[in-house]
Amino acid sequence: MSIIIKAQPGDSTDQMIKNFKKRVLQDQLLTELKEKEFHKKPSVLKKERLSEFKRLKNRRKKLKWLKLRQ
Repeated sequence: MSIIIKAQPGDSTDQMIKNFKKRVLQDQLLTELKEKEFHKKPSVLKKERLSEFKRLKNRRKKLKWLKLRQ
């Protein structure tokens, strides 16, 4: 869970901070921490998964329709 950034020769502190932020976003560390901050009931998790699935399904349907339209 720890993120280690090693300084390359000639790297400034700004570049190191930029690399650190990039690594945190790639590892999705902040989203995991936010999800684990509070307990969610299984029913709430199920509703969230279903709503995400429906949203993705509608998005795929819309993209398919746009491709056929072209």
